[in-house]
Amino acid sequence: MSVGQNIPHDSSRGHVTGGSVFIDDRPLMTGEVQVLPIGVPAAAGTLKSIDFSEALKASGVLAAFTAQDLYHNSWGTIVPEQPILVADKIGYYDEPAVLLVGTDMESLLRAKKFVRFEVEKGPAIFTIDEAIAKQSFIYKANAFKVGDADAALAKAPHRLKGAFECGGQEHFYLESNACIAYPLEDGQMEIHASSQHPTETQHVVAEALGLSLHEVVCVVKRMGGGFGGKESQAAPFAAMAALVAQKMKRPARLCLSKDDDMMMTGKRHPFKNYYEVGFDGDGKILALKAHLYADGGAYADLSSSILDRAMFHVDGAYYLSDAFIEGSVVRTNLYSNTAFRGFGGPQGTMTIESIIEDIALYLKKDSLHIRELNCYQKDVRNVTHYGQNLGHNPLPDLFTELKKSSDYVTRRQEIDAFNARSKTHVKGLSMTATKFGIAFTARFLNQGNASVNVHKDGTVQVSTGATEMGQGVNTKIQQVVAHAFGIPAQAVKVMATSTEKNHNTSPTAASSGSDINCAAAMKAALGIQKRLAWLFQNILAGTPMNDIAECPTLDEAQLRFDEFHFEDKMLTHLPSGKSLSWEDIVKQAYFNRMSLGEYAHFKTEGLGFDKKTSQGTPFKYFTNGVAVSEVQVDLLTGEYKILRSDILMDLGRRINPGIDRGQVTGAFVQGMGWVTSEKLFHNKDGKLLSHSPTTYKIPNVQDTPRVFNVEFIENHENRENVHRSKAVGEPPFLLGISVWTALKDAANAKSKGLISTLKSPATPEDMLLELARHE
Repeated sequence: MSVGQNIPHDSSRGHVTGGSVFIDDRPLMTGEVQVLPIGVPAAAGTLKSIDFSEALKASGVLAAFTAQDLYHNSWGTIVPEQPILVADKIGYYDEPAVLLVGTDMESLLRAKKFVRFEVEKGPAIFTIDEAIAKQSFIYKANAFKVGDADAALAKAPHRLKGAFECGGQEHFYLESNACIAYPLEDGQMEIHASSQHPTETQHVVAEALGLSLHEVVCVVKRMGGGFGGKESQAAPFAAMAALVAQKMKRPARLCLSKDDDMMMTGKRHPFKNYYEVGFDGDGKILALKAHLYADGGAYADLSSSILDRAMFHVDGAYYLSDAFIEGSVVRTNLYSNTAFRGFGGPQGTMTIESIIEDIALYLKKDSLHIRELNCYQKDVRNVTHYGQNLGHNPLPDLFTELKKSSDYVTRRQEIDAFNARSKTHVKGLSMTATKFGIAFTARFLNQGNASVNVHKDGTVQVSTGATEMGQGVNTKIQQVVAHAFGIPAQAVKVMATSTEKNHNTSPTAASSGSDINCAAAMKAALGIQKRLAWLFQNILAGTPMNDIAECPTLDEAQLRFDEFHFEDKMLTHLPSGKSLSWEDIVKQAYFNRMSLGEYAHFKTEGLGFDKKTSQGTPFKYFTNGVAVSEVQVDLLTGEYKILRSDILMDLGRRINPGIDRGQVTGAFVQGMGWVTSEKLFHNKDGKLLSHSPTTYKIPNVQDTPRVFNVEFIENHENRENVHRSKAVGEPPFLLGISVWTALKDAANAKSKGLISTLKSPATPEDMLLELARHE
């Protein structure tokens, strides 16, 4: 039984030994050239001209290309408004404008300083507040309405009003954006890319070069991390490399440095969310009005969908009887912000978690009491503000169980006592939750396809549209197919993703990569299982091999599929107890001219959300979890330590417990980094200053919790997904918020009743300033 086992990640040995091949590990081909994109030195205005004549004289430099060399120069997943290369209007500082091409990167970097830009600078917008004031908007969402928020606010015994603000976040994948374009015969193009969305990369490249889609193939073997940053924004870099390959008829390699990648690509969206909340004396939320503002940066990218998900998740784990939620995406002159693990969900959830901390301070109650009081329930108070019933809801049980297992009550008392006596440090404790909806909110993206091929020796190759970025999706697909056939996982190989094998696929995103692609692979495997069972049924009946008819469909009576079982490399007929080995039945099928390959298409059923009314069922199910974190802050410096974090997750029946545990811990630490140390700095002209590991602070091992406990509940109720599993990629990211709310709780301990203005990320400097407000 492969499903449910801790089978190692399929690339783990290669990663450790150096055998795994990433884009820049591919051998150089004869005549291959290097490509260096160079960005424009202004955040707004007009690009009048580019002079690269002196650069072309430098040793090792072969050519330069600009927007005028492209057949088509606009792209965009939702709104095709972003240029591949700046032609005239400038969107942000360091936006790619010219491609320098040479024999080696060292020569290109030396020649870069000879490129001259003539720019007519224009007024730039760098903040959400500036954009609101100047009415600079990309998108305005339809409001979410439930009950009567205005009337409920008017009647509420208590009200708070304020703004919650959170910053962006750099993806900081280990492998920067990278691609190689290989020109083929008849003008065709083959792209090897570090991309989460091979289909979009294929499309953008084809359009940029004036080719049809069938003339472009995109191949993705693996990525050295993605986190959403390569969902849309890998495509224009592939188009740049393909342009060079087409014009020069030579392979072209474009691998960005970490600095260039950080300066040229988008981040997580900063948000500024204004709210008014009404509640009673116990802390029960009676009404919420909120307007969410997301900083989309210079172009639309995926911002509208990200804002929508933030609005879906502004309830967090808490029931809203009366709410009015509206949202806008503002346009600024910063890099075009894009998908990032959680896709707006963290920015929405963090808003309500911050509000709950404020309510607790206002009422002088423990914040966990407020959360338990407002938590969605099982049979009542279990419908979201957009009208979706939660179904089987484990949230109350998760809160109760973690409260007990983390010894929350005793620790709360100890922390209160510590804070009362300590003159140098203050501690904070907070428990937050994740209720993450699983599905693309764009309904058409909830589809995928898979091809399963069984070879004569019984080994299997599987191709899907999923892309492996380290998260283990290939291993889960491997396990699901191996489980279907009752063979060892090692007998199954998941092949590189390619648009010529799996067409029109969705990005590996929205935590749906395993759900959709495992389901498609399992459906394809079922077709082969059915034929093999039909063959064995005929063998048992003594039907001569040449007389075996085509396998009927499963709902036809002559195939008694339920009587057959695939396990331990055997196909067994349960009523008779007779078996054939896996290898034997495969050979028998081949000699009887039965197909040992199958293609299947899968679409997620049961989804339906009306954007006009903002009501419906946008998600297939929810992945839930809770986390409690304890922090200690130095009152003199603002520096802090995370003393302990406890996580309790509901992942249904886990396909691979080890991989899921790694996803939970990794997501938590990444979320923790977003709310603590990962701060983006720009100069007055809009140029990103924090564009390297020396200036941008991701968590290291010293920043992780000193005590870190991760547990899972047993839940077999999720009948909506493969083997009753639940998606894991994004949901635990939101649990990192508990570190920020614990820091807010620590600041509140010294607040003397003054409502906190703490923003995210809460750096030590920000903590010191917040504490100083309360002196």
